Amino acid sequence: MENAEKGKALQLAWRVFCEFDSPDYAPEGTEEFKRCLNDDAYLAGIRYYGAFDEEKLVGMLGIREEKCHICFFFVEGEYHRLGIGRKLFRRMREDFPGRTITLNSSPYGLPFYKALGFAVTDSEKTVNGIRFTPMEYSDQDGMQNKCSM
Repeated sequence: MENAEKGKALQLAWRVFCEFDSPDYAPEGTEEFKRCLNDDAYLAGIRYYGAFDEEKLVGMLGIREEKCHICFFFVEGEYHRLGIGRKLFRRMREDFPGRTITLNSSPYGLPFYKALGFAVTDSEKTVNGIRFTPMEYSDQDGMQNKCSM
């Protein structure tokens, strides 16, 4: 995505989070997520990918390159179950071939990430009101190349 589109991507993340994830969180978790979206230090080093319907941004994925950790992955509700998230993930994988990818799944996203091939690596946790399950994706052929932590 172009730098100018990052603001739209973060707005999309906020809208989709509020609709699908926030209901599973305490108010503290919603405020923590909002804080992250406005924290330049937190946002530094994230590579963004976008999915568009014509000119409209309908999906976004943000990955912290040095850690190969997905920190944002959202698709507008009306575009769910159309393969957009899968296409975003595949496109991102082209830039990280053979790398182990991690993420912290919200309760809502857990079935989607399992369908993509992510495996749960630990039990659900809650930090600053954010509920998440740590997950990891490795190439199916057993070839793993972890990014630095």
